[in-house]
Amino acid sequence: MKKWQVEDLNITADGVLRGQGADPDIIRSRSPRLVETAEKALASVIDLLEPEVQVKEFKVTSFKHNSLELEGGKKISGPLVTGHLVGASYITVAVCTVGSKIDGYASEVMDDDIVLGLAIDGVGSAAVESLANAVCRQIELKAAADGFQTTIPLSPGMIGWGVEEGQPLIFDLVDPGKISVSLTPYYLMTPRKSLSMIVGIGPNISSGERICDYCAMRETCRYQDQYEEIK
Repeated sequence: MKKWQVEDLNITADGVLRGQGADPDIIRSRSPRLVETAEKALASVIDLLEPEVQVKEFKVTSFKHNSLELEGGKKISGPLVTGHLVGASYITVAVCTVGSKIDGYASEVMDDDIVLGLAIDGVGSAAVESLANAVCRQIELKAAADGFQTTIPLSPGMIGWGVEEGQPLIFDLVDPGKISVSLTPYYLMTPRKSLSMIVGIGPNISSGERICDYCAMRETCRYQDQYEEIK
């Protein structure tokens, strides 16, 4: 997979606001200064972003007893993952990060200016989401060239796949240490602005679902229609 650059990321002020959990339309009408702060944060820290991806593809050898068996003897289990990956010929496992510099800088700025600090943190959130979207698009294009389809990206923490189960599995399949991403005893990734996922690839894959359908906040989230959909 390609070496990623900041220029590959599509980060906007609206994305930064969403990264803070805000609705850009509401913020633009009620608090234009927050929009200016988001734009300032984006311009000031773009050079701190260090996009990196560790990715590996596995051939699926069999599916039995609610477990997906991969080449090399690795296995994946769990209702969410196996339910989506039935019919997959391959899976791609990826860990994406934009590095630790932006985390450290956001913390420093918050000591003096919490509003700007939160906006900088929002830049990090928007950046890693954009990176993950770009990786998924690349996986999808490669699959399409081979006559295959792809599933939605499946990440630990989605309904039916807890982080305590999913994160160790992903870290076992792909070595995120090569891009300086580690897992805490509480199954959180460091740097914080990191994202892990599995994508199924095959000729008979269902591709009509949305990531939001499997988010624990799907019943209360006001922003579902504003997030870019991979599928």
